[in-house]
Amino acid sequence: MPFHLHRAERTDLLADGLGALLSTPLADPFAEELVIVPAKGVERWLSQRLSHVLGRGSGDDGVCAGITFRNPRSLIAQVMGGSRGPQDDDPWAPDALVWPLLEVIDESLEQPWCTTLATHLGHFEHGEERELRQSRRYAVARRIAGLFSSYARQRPHLLVDWLAGTTTDLDDDLHWQPHLWRALAARVPADPPHIRHAEIVARLRESPSELPERLSLFGHTRLPATEVELLDALATHHDLHLWLPHPSDDLWTSLQPHRGPVRRRDDTTHREVGHPLLATLGRDLRELQRSLPAPPRTDEHVGGVDHPDTLLGWLQSDIAANAVRPGGRRLQPDDRSVQVHSCHGAARQIDVLREVLLGLLADDPTLEPRDILVMCPDIEHYAPLIVAGFGLGDVVHGAHPAHRLRVKLADRALTQTNPLLGVAAQLLDLAGGRATATEVLNLAEAPSIRARFAFTDDDLDAIGDWVREANIRWGFDREHRHPYGVDFVQNTWRFGLDRVLAGVAMSDDSHAWLDTTLPLDDVSSDRVELAGRLADYVDRLQTCVENLSGTRPLNEWLDALRTGIEQLTAVHDDDTWQTSQLEREFADVLIQAGPRQGTLLRLADVKALLGRHLAGRPTRANFRTGTLTVCTMVPMRSVPHRVVCLVGLDDGVFPRLGVVDGDDALARDPMTGERDIRSEDRQLLLDAIGAATEKLVVTYTGANEYSGHRRPPAVPLVELLDALDVTTEAPVRDRIVVEHPLQPFDIRNVTPGALGVPDEPFTFDSTALTAATVAAGDRAERPGLLARPLPPPPQDDVALDDLIAFFKDPVKGFFRALDFTLPWDVDAVEDAMPVEIDALAEWQIGERMLDDMLRGLNPEQAQQAEWRRGSLPPGRLGWRKAQELRDQAAALATAAHRHRAQPPQAYDVDVHVGNSRRVTGTVPKVYGDRTVTVTYSKLDGRHLLASWIQLAALTAARPSPNWAAVCIGRGRRGGTRERMLGAPADAVGVLRDLVSMYDAGRREPIPLPPKTSYAWAEARHHRGEPMREARFKWNTGKFPGENEQPAHAHVWGVRSSVEVLLAPVRPGEECEGENTRLGAYAARLWLPMLAAEKDPD
Repeated sequence: MPFHLHRAERTDLLADGLGALLSTPLADPFAEELVIVPAKGVERWLSQRLSHVLGRGSGDDGVCAGITFRNPRSLIAQVMGGSRGPQDDDPWAPDALVWPLLEVIDESLEQPWCTTLATHLGHFEHGEERELRQSRRYAVARRIAGLFSSYARQRPHLLVDWLAGTTTDLDDDLHWQPHLWRALAARVPADPPHIRHAEIVARLRESPSELPERLSLFGHTRLPATEVELLDALATHHDLHLWLPHPSDDLWTSLQPHRGPVRRRDDTTHREVGHPLLATLGRDLRELQRSLPAPPRTDEHVGGVDHPDTLLGWLQSDIAANAVRPGGRRLQPDDRSVQVHSCHGAARQIDVLREVLLGLLADDPTLEPRDILVMCPDIEHYAPLIVAGFGLGDVVHGAHPAHRLRVKLADRALTQTNPLLGVAAQLLDLAGGRATATEVLNLAEAPSIRARFAFTDDDLDAIGDWVREANIRWGFDREHRHPYGVDFVQNTWRFGLDRVLAGVAMSDDSHAWLDTTLPLDDVSSDRVELAGRLADYVDRLQTCVENLSGTRPLNEWLDALRTGIEQLTAVHDDDTWQTSQLEREFADVLIQAGPRQGTLLRLADVKALLGRHLAGRPTRANFRTGTLTVCTMVPMRSVPHRVVCLVGLDDGVFPRLGVVDGDDALARDPMTGERDIRSEDRQLLLDAIGAATEKLVVTYTGANEYSGHRRPPAVPLVELLDALDVTTEAPVRDRIVVEHPLQPFDIRNVTPGALGVPDEPFTFDSTALTAATVAAGDRAERPGLLARPLPPPPQDDVALDDLIAFFKDPVKGFFRALDFTLPWDVDAVEDAMPVEIDALAEWQIGERMLDDMLRGLNPEQAQQAEWRRGSLPPGRLGWRKAQELRDQAAALATAAHRHRAQPPQAYDVDVHVGNSRRVTGTVPKVYGDRTVTVTYSKLDGRHLLASWIQLAALTAARPSPNWAAVCIGRGRRGGTRERMLGAPADAVGVLRDLVSMYDAGRREPIPLPPKTSYAWAEARHHRGEPMREARFKWNTGKFPGENEQPAHAHVWGVRSSVEVLLAPVRPGEECEGENTRLGAYAARLWLPMLAAEKDPD
């Protein structure tokens, strides 16, 4: 019997019609109704909708039973399997077909017809190029299997011709495909798809199948040719009902004469279309109509939709009428049924989305989160932003009100929802990479790995410090680096771990090393166990990575990966589902391989296999849970919701880039009804427009978040805006498109009516309101970091070392006293080996070599020690420069030894500086009557300061005019330079003033930047121009000035002028001859030292 066709503008009308049909029971009381649906989301919604129709009495008892939901492929599998049911594996499914296809490809590479494929797979190459090309093997085979499956479903006669030896109209570069198909058909122990399909169709036409007598196909917008033939055959002996969502009965009627597939380039159905959106977005529906077997027994248009008198309703009614009818329509000021929001990037789109949703929920008390659907073309990109922007009310108190909304993310990748599978993916990436410091540390952050090795946050911070100090960059050991042509151990994990473990027993200054291992001087006694756990973690990880290499069968790959996960992870009792799911997924992969589990694969093959297998796929339980649902565009297509939000309709993202597969024979000259992903995405947009019953909200990136450059909307979105412009008498684009500012605290967000909401502010965020109010207020001089100085610290004794550390950089000293870490002070882990020595590295290396020589190493030993630290570029890249640094450090060490002839002594100091305050500490390494400091830096006054403070303390504690301080460093034009300071006449007064400035600097940042203040004082001392010299050191010109240093920028602003330091002197800061704070502090700190300078001996 012919099939029954039911059409409607919306799927809720179709669902009601289906419910009415199913309310009439089948003749067999035990038979189940069979409904074929296109996606899990549609299944969930339809079952809920039918539960309010098919119950007892009124039918509204919320039960949907006696109905089996299937997708078309599972239906085909059941028809094929007969009594064996739908669970039998299809050997021609791409994931199963790839395995015999791999065997056929491997056996055919020497055949003349396979030259093109063999060349692509590197069969004729050698060395690295061969290995690189052969790593594509599984990915290429899986793609070809997908093409063959596509041919079988969409153009089966093509495969029939190939088996018969006919390759008519096939381009020369594709002639290898018929040969490959014939070899594959001979290899698979089952009838080819076209033969099996023909047999099933013949059987169904001859007699009824074991399927129920009534079947319903619900909600499809595209059906391949074989499925259409199968449905036509089913209709011979079964009561088949097709429930198709179609936006326009008028268009359907006008296209009735167009039947049967044709070449897409010859299709003229678009000329029958009156509405522009049906022409540009509805190709899939037009092609489906001409693909259906004709004529149906009944062709019913189910009801009509009562469209609201809004812009969205007018658009939908015009689409239904297949016409543009703007007459008499004027957009009302409060009509926000269609909203298009242009934003600066993805994060800002989520900010805007939550404000829009809160506004809709506030305006309509009957609206609930279950009535809202959010669809996103690229859900993996937006998922972290959505998680951060919604549903955190239990953990984030007093934050944005959107955190009170519960959100359910559907069809995400398994690697994102199961942490163990995420670890598996990371291990495969590590196995194919260099094992960089960042990759290994990031893996250690995984919750299951932290649980296995008991890594705390503090532990991971300490490990990061060790990695930086030990100069670990990449590679587990020398052998691991061999494939990259690098044959030395420096900067590997083994090199660094040996340093850490040696540091447990020895210190860096022990002048001893083991082979290439120099102990790391940063392993405290309370970190010994952590060092062991780190070594255990890296050893297990290296073992796992080594096992994930080479060429081996699939089952061995999965065993190696499973073993690595077991060795590296631990899960709590509440998370054992993660292990169970991992085992299920691995078992599914083996089942798909069937008897070919022993097929040899490379690492790249396994990555491609698991990457596809663990990709996002929807499950029924993730939809219609009563919360706000966020999913991709496919699972909930055509499902009506009161509010439909489309997020991320960015140009270049939507529709998906339709890059034609060069090996796709169908794409060379496609037929109507054959899949085109760009047309499919356009159809999804048309479905979404029809599914929105009250509001349609669209967000897209309309401007770059960094540069502000404008970006165009996606082309289908432009087409929607064009259609809306002709839906009313006057264009409406400027009224419905809202261009949002970059920041959520922009004043426009809180100004009523400024962003499309009449008489109301756009944002619901009280924090944004406060920030916007302040930002829009009267501009005043930038306030300082503190409104007023902090309370005075306790008047305790001052440690000499604390005093010295403070004056190295007083502003940093202020933050250090508050235990405040500036973001710029956090060193990042580096992954690249050093290949050159920059200025900072040059100073660091020179300083360490100098320290080693002063501790007794000879220059050659100092250079060897630096090589063992891993800070030098490999081989000859850094050896010449290292020799230069060694020679310069040796010259400085020689100069220092002339002043260190006497044995060093340490003197304790305890100096009373007034108000019951004392300066206490130890002045170490006093040689006779002088302290001797040496630095690899180019010597200037800043390097004398620590010696000056020590000298003042020593003189105050043990008064003598003979005390002196010698400082040695590099000269400005090379060589060495020496400067000497004599004992201060009033050492106690000097210390007292230093303590006074130290107290002031702990209450607020004082204007005493080291370089700038020294330049001021030096110019004042030599009767120069202090302002000019200070400005030169402070401002940024050819070289960065002190106004760019993070601590100073945090206090006075980035690149602030020197005038911020020139405020008038406050009480207690006075200094003779100075009327600015910078001048007063500079004079108090530096002038006594400069006055005490004398010529070196």
